[in-house]
Amino acid sequence: MDNAEFIKTKLIEAGFTEVGEINISDLVFDRSIRTICEDNGCHGYGRSWACPPAVGTLEECRERCEKYDRMFLINKKFNLKDKFDFKGMGQAMRDFKRNEDIFDDLMDGAGINYLLLGNEGCGRCEECTWPDAPCRFPKRLHHSLEGYGFDIGRMAKLSGIHYNSGPDTVTFLGAVLFDETIKESIR
Repeated sequence: MDNAEFIKTKLIEAGFTEVGEINISDLVFDRSIRTICEDNGCHGYGRSWACPPAVGTLEECRERCEKYDRMFLINKKFNLKDKFDFKGMGQAMRDFKRNEDIFDDLMDGAGINYLLLGNEGCGRCEECTWPDAPCRFPKRLHHSLEGYGFDIGRMAKLSGIHYNSGPDTVTFLGAVLFDETIKESIR
């Protein structure tokens, strides 16, 4: 089994709904998406190791991504009571982040270099240590997909997976960048 097949299998085992591929050369690091972060629309800007400015400039994000050979976009669909089920949306976000941790556990010891980007910020700690101290859980730190300037709606179309799964649902997205073959660690 090659790295791509192995990773795809582990993503499904971790509980993600869909896996689609995007060519690294098709990635667009959109300044306007980063501006949304800077406008603090999700209240994560400058408050987390997972969000800008802690993730670096768009150029640094580009350089980090271009070190990898391939990228899978992933999603998970969650059912809600209705479109105003904010408690359910919060629980769904926490569940998505648990799926990210399950994936990390499944990949432990596999010898494959990968970078997992998550939906929005981290949320692991009640209060992040940024910028005063190192991350408490650096091996569980998943940078924000949006913080890299990615338009996730555009990415979903490119990869052939759902961005919106219909009424009374919420769908969260993430990404895994990885090497096709085992190389010296670049993380």
